[in-house]
Amino acid sequence: MEEAEIRRAIEAILFAAGDPVGIERMALAIGAGTDQIEAALKELMDAYSFERRGMRIIRLEDAYQMVSAQELSDVITRALETRKPPKLSASALETLTVIAYYQPTTKAFVEQIRGVDSSYTISALLNKKLIEEQGRLSVPGRPILYGTTPDFLRTFGIASLEELPEVDLPKAQTQQVEMQLSLEDQQVQQAAFDPTEEATS
Repeated sequence: MEEAEIRRAIEAILFAAGDPVGIERMALAIGAGTDQIEAALKELMDAYSFERRGMRIIRLEDAYQMVSAQELSDVITRALETRKPPKLSASALETLTVIAYYQPTTKAFVEQIRGVDSSYTISALLNKKLIEEQGRLSVPGRPILYGTTPDFLRTFGIASLEELPEVDLPKAQTQQVEMQLSLEDQQVQQAAFDPTEEATS
C-alpha cells in the first residue's frame, strides 16, 4: 500500500475509533508494517501541527488517538454548550497520585498510605475514568487492583507513565503494607488448618 493510502487509512481509523488505537492493531487492519504505520503517524502529526489544523493526533503509551486542537477548547465548549470537568479535590488528587505511582495497587494500600478511608474518592476517580480495575491481587480476599487509564494521561498532558515527575515515595510505608498483607495471608492459612480444632474434632 502506498504511503498516502496508509495515511488516509490511519486518519479514518482514528476518527472512527474515538479512543486510542494501538500501532499493531492499525498495522493488522491496514496490512502494513508497524514501522510504516509509525512513519505515517509521524508525518500526520507533523502536518497537523504545521498547518495548525483543528485536529491533532496524540500518542498515549503504545497507542494513538485523534483529538481536537487544545487551543480550540473554548470554541468547542461554546459550540457544544458543555462545561469543563470539575477540578479534582485535594483528596482525589492525593488518591490518584498514590495509584499512579504504585499501580497496580489496592484500595487497602491507598488507605494505608493516606491514613483515611478512600472508598468515595476511588469511586469518583472510576466515574471520571481516570482509573480502572486491573485485575485482582493474589492474596486472601482477592482485592481489586487499580491503575490509571489513557484518560489520565490525556488529562495531565503526558504520553506515558514514564513522564511522571520523580517524587520521594514513602518506601517505609510500602514495606509496612507488604508485611501486613503477608501477615494476613499467614493468619488465614493458620485458620484454615488449626491443630487445636483438629484435636477437638
